Amino acid sequence: MNLKLEKHLNIAPEVAKALAEGKAVVALESTIIAHGMPYPKNVETAREVEDLIRAQGAVPATIAVLDGVIRIGLDEAALEKLGKADNVAKLSRRDLPLIVAQKGDGATTVAATMICAAMAGISVFATGGIGGVHRGAENDFDISADLEELAKTPVAVVCAGAKSILDLPKTLEFLETRGVPVVGYQTDKFPAFYCRDSGLDAPLTADTATEIAGMLAVQQDLGYQGGAVIANPIPESHAMDRAEMDGVIASALGSATKDGIFGKAITPYLLGKIVELTKGRSLESNIALVKNNAVLAANIAKDLSTLG
Repeated sequence: MNLKLEKHLNIAPEVAKALAEGKAVVALESTIIAHGMPYPKNVETAREVEDLIRAQGAVPATIAVLDGVIRIGLDEAALEKLGKADNVAKLSRRDLPLIVAQKGDGATTVAATMICAAMAGISVFATGGIGGVHRGAENDFDISADLEELAKTPVAVVCAGAKSILDLPKTLEFLETRGVPVVGYQTDKFPAFYCRDSGLDAPLTADTATEIAGMLAVQQDLGYQGGAVIANPIPESHAMDRAEMDGVIASALGSATKDGIFGKAITPYLLGKIVELTKGRSLESNIALVKNNAVLAANIAKDLSTLG
């Protein structure tokens, strides 16, 4: 790591030791803590996800910016600070340098987490769902920076597909155009966050973590610059009915339009509205799918660490 980069990074001792020894490390985002769930559920979930990764034999590295320093791995005090704080910046690629320069605090989205993970040498990242092409993007060009990041940053993102609030056919088309592998894990259907089946085919499929690790190793060997989407369906016990969710999302989108919500505020607004409309069931589903993704990511990272 060069000195200019090193002065902006703080890698937690547990993470640094694992990286130095070539052991499995799984990156985790922090937007889900600061913007995705209410306190204390957010911090409790973050701890539980980290514990699940450790139980699989890997090391978790939750990423955030605190006091202008990119933190790769957060201690208890940092998790509490993020979970309780109001108005923490939501960081994507465009926001990261300014918040670091201003010595501010920020929670990383998928895109920013990928960037920071790659800086630290972490190849596997677990999250809930990726961003994508928003509904109506043909009019307002609202497309998540996550998609472009997947095309140019070599980090595999284990997720429950793309968030259901998005235009999923256009999201898959964008990923195909940019050459990003989208792999359905033990499914030939692309999952839609709360729902196991979006009705769309998964472009690629794999049945084991070992197969996925093998693909990532070949990407690295071939010098591919981009990442991959590993689409892991939500567990059946927590999956929601697709027709019901279509109605809920339509209602939430209508509320967003009425309230004048747009840009990067739209996703947290819609997720909060969906929690309200489902009387909390969607929050429990969200937690279940994040944990499910963390377990798969840990196993992929472990297998990948043996192929280096």
